[in-house]
Amino acid sequence: MHRANSVFLVAVAVCLSLIVSAQAQAPAQPQRPAAAAPAAPARGPSGLGRAPSASELQDMDISIGPDGAELPPGSGNATQGALAFTQRGCSACHGPTAREGPAPNLIGGEPVIATSYFPIVHGPFAPMIFDWIKRAMPYDRPGRLTANEAYSLTAFLLFRNGIIQEEDVMDAKSLAKVQMPHRNAYKVPEPWTPGTPRGLTNKVQK
Repeated sequence: MHRANSVFLVAVAVCLSLIVSAQAQAPAQPQRPAAAAPAAPARGPSGLGRAPSASELQDMDISIGPDGAELPPGSGNATQGALAFTQRGCSACHGPTAREGPAPNLIGGEPVIATSYFPIVHGPFAPMIFDWIKRAMPYDRPGRLTANEAYSLTAFLLFRNGIIQEEDVMDAKSLAKVQMPHRNAYKVPEPWTPGTPRGLTNKVQK
């Protein structure tokens, strides 16, 4: 019995020495760098939320100024616009000929000061028509129109209001050059800076 125990202990010792020797000869495993902690998003000016990314700002920055400097690439004519007017559901609100409603009449008309409604034909700058169509139409799904569709619809409405010819192509250059019929009746406001009195003031009626 004593001899068997001795043999067992020797075998265990040999195994342990072999394991230690193998570990010593094994190449060292490279240490993986610790994963960098995700950068904290920049906080917004109010301290709430986060600052928008450049791509998010670009997606939202779609307003077109009166001079049309921000107009995107694309083009369209009145014939294409008449097709888009039906296919994109414009006729559901403005009627088959853009006159029936229930939404505002898009052909002709006179301004209504009480409701701040100015028909397209009385608008001072043609690029503003594109801006409204591209940014806010269709009413239930704003922003789904492509630039080509917005140019085509703008051309369609300008043609129907007798401002351009049916074959005229509207794009970033030509649309900015369209002379609206009542342009001279509109006075461009002076640039406003902090401290400049507003043009309109509320007065208490006695």
